Amino acid sequence: MAESQEKLVEVSLKDQGNQFFKSGNYLKAAALYTQAIKQDPSNPTLYSNRAAAFLHLVKLNKALTDAETTVSLKPDWEKGYFRKGCVLEAMERYDDALAAFQTALKYNPQSSEVSKKIKGLMQLSKDKKRAQEVENMRLNVDMAKHLDTMKFELSEKYGGEDCWKEIFSFLVETMETAVKSWHETSKVDPRVHFLLNKEKTDTEKYPPAVNIDKAFESPHTHSSCVSFLRQYAQDSFSQAACLVAPKSIISYPQVWKGQGSRKWKHGQHDGFFIQFESPLLRRLWFVPSSTEKGQILCRDPVGLDISVHEILPLLFKHAE
Repeated sequence: MAESQEKLVEVSLKDQGNQFFKSGNYLKAAALYTQAIKQDPSNPTLYSNRAAAFLHLVKLNKALTDAETTVSLKPDWEKGYFRKGCVLEAMERYDDALAAFQTALKYNPQSSEVSKKIKGLMQLSKDKKRAQEVENMRLNVDMAKHLDTMKFELSEKYGGEDCWKEIFSFLVETMETAVKSWHETSKVDPRVHFLLNKEKTDTEKYPPAVNIDKAFESPHTHSSCVSFLRQYAQDSFSQAACLVAPKSIISYPQVWKGQGSRKWKHGQHDGFFIQFESPLLRRLWFVPSSTEKGQILCRDPVGLDISVHEILPLLFKHAE
């Protein structure tokens, strides 16, 4: 008779705990489950329920202990592994959580609740991996790998090793600086960078970069800017120049709006142009930009036909 009364008390405590849990009073529910456990310390359901209450109270270590006790008391019950998986997920131990949910599914293959958890964690893992890849791409900018053709062309055109290597390094550095600026601030300053002659250039009079933020407002400002830049390139004894300009400020010339052979597929993309100028070689790229995993990311530079899409006319005499 006494044993029967004890059982009624235990059921009553558990049921009371369940009522408080359903109403959102997790602290009271946990207290009642604790009282019930004292009377029946080998009941896995009580530990499972208390683990759920502790999880809601963000007492994660206690919740995990109860979930593991549930598993040890009833190793073939999917609920214990499910509870453990939920706690591990809250702890951001995603790989361990996935393993727990997969074990739960083994004991109850029909559980849509467990399957949903597994699917969510696998997607989370995929998203985290991609976010890390995006971050690595943002931090490890390497423009040289996109310019093998350019390197070959420069070496062919210039012949003299030191000369073309300096020009190539100038181009790579200018492009990488622009990409890093875009990643950090979502913008680049519209400028023409010049590779000055170390022996001839008066660097006090001719700095290595010229701001051209007004150059693309109209055909008139564009023409005036080009005339200035040509004279600057000549007077400063520059060996090469590199334009960097965000697409967003270019009212003229909007080279991406052409049709037919003049049209190009990145017309709707945000990003910036890079135009390389030297006496023997001219090239043009567009660097598209997108937002991925909450981060601004520059895509690979797209080579454009400079004879069709040039942002500035040639700046040096005898250009091809």
